[in-house]
Amino acid sequence: MQVPAPGGARWDSEPPTHTRPRRQPAQGAWGPWGPWSVCSSSCGDGVAFRTRRCLRSAEEEPCTGDQRQYRLCQLQGCPGSSVPFRAMQCSLYDDKPVRGMQTRHRWVPFYGAPNVCDLNCLAVGHNFYYTFGRVLDGTRCRPGSTDLCVGGRCLSVGCDGILGMGAQTRACSRCGGGQDGCLFVHRLFQDTEPFSGHFGYMNVTKIPAGATNIKVTDKSRNFLALMGSDGRYVLNGDWSIAWPGPYEAAGTQLLYARSPDGTESLEAPGPTDEDLHVLVLLQEPNPGIEYEFWLPRGHPQHSTVDTSALRQPQPRGAGSPPPAEPPLPTLPPRAWDPITEPLPPRSPPGVRAAAGRCGRCRPPKGRSQRIRHFCQSDFVFRARILARRSVGQEMRYEVQVVTPYRHRFPMVPREYVWVPDTCGCPTLLGGHEYVLMARRHVNYEHTLNRILLQRDGYARPWSPREERAVRDAERHCAHLQ
Repeated sequence: MQVPAPGGARWDSEPPTHTRPRRQPAQGAWGPWGPWSVCSSSCGDGVAFRTRRCLRSAEEEPCTGDQRQYRLCQLQGCPGSSVPFRAMQCSLYDDKPVRGMQTRHRWVPFYGAPNVCDLNCLAVGHNFYYTFGRVLDGTRCRPGSTDLCVGGRCLSVGCDGILGMGAQTRACSRCGGGQDGCLFVHRLFQDTEPFSGHFGYMNVTKIPAGATNIKVTDKSRNFLALMGSDGRYVLNGDWSIAWPGPYEAAGTQLLYARSPDGTESLEAPGPTDEDLHVLVLLQEPNPGIEYEFWLPRGHPQHSTVDTSALRQPQPRGAGSPPPAEPPLPTLPPRAWDPITEPLPPRSPPGVRAAAGRCGRCRPPKGRSQRIRHFCQSDFVFRARILARRSVGQEMRYEVQVVTPYRHRFPMVPREYVWVPDTCGCPTLLGGHEYVLMARRHVNYEHTLNRILLQRDGYARPWSPREERAVRDAERHCAHLQ
């Protein structure tokens, strides 16, 4: 209550009270970790755990954090005849009575249930599954996954082996810390055309061994291709376009994606255990191919990343551009007179044989090989070689179709026959006639429709004797079918 004071002043009947902040109770502190337990498995993957105590008085708050910590333990691999861990757990209930069921069943793992760390088992020969509680600790969450189930939870494995809260791998595959020890390579390949025009294979870049977080993107009707360090195509080589999906390459899993609008991407987590060569199969002018990956700073190969001046690199991020390296050799086109000039010598190894693996021509020989090639080929015909031209890393022959022996698809009097390298195999001389056995190649988007003669395909000089042999193969093939 307020009362008037002399002189008109006011004063409070009760002095103001000041509330003191309540003292927050102290929090307990964790003691040291105890020793690790034995591994939950006798072979393969398993988990070990250790515990710690919270040291606190009656007035103190409980400690924050986990009292138990789990670690991945990888032992010697299980024998090849052993049953997978989850399948073994399901099999424990084979021919056992199950509550609510009149009949007994055999059980196999089922991976379509919501909780991946429940022991979900499918009845063999039926379309239902049953949940037998939780899986044992150390069971993989999903096939092919490195995550493990512990206490009914799916926990990821850190790069230090700790489950759930382990250290995370840096972008360049080093464990723990930030990205200071990593080099980020991010460039745009803008070469406009190969020597032979907007057609054929062209080098893009080399991704060194040890690279991580790889991503290559193209937005055009062209096709990305990938080659290993041994000169063998991993993806989209030899004019054969692969289906989108996962692939194995250089010790890592590669995800190849392609959308209806033509956008393509290659992604791989790495680290790679060998060099990878990225190429592009051109169908139109190159609008630009973007690629990026990480390398550990000081990596022995980081200075060999391809940065040719023609490629117009646009580096961003950590590190300065490494010195240039000359691109892999390509063979420029040349005019060729099929009548007056002999067949040019074999070209030096290009991208198709980056490791010098053209090797000797190995033509098929013998009656059995002739019959096999005839039965497996889409086109068998007698052809006269009119002209030859190297296109990118391929060889294109213009031929006159003299006699078609077999054609599952229409042919015209003049055709192009493609050989998916420039090694000169099989040997075809201008002005000469051959019996060719080739296949039709149509890619996923139906933008390529070619007659393809493989390096080891059937190409024999025509003669009356060869004609009789081909007719013999035709009869045997018709009998087999």
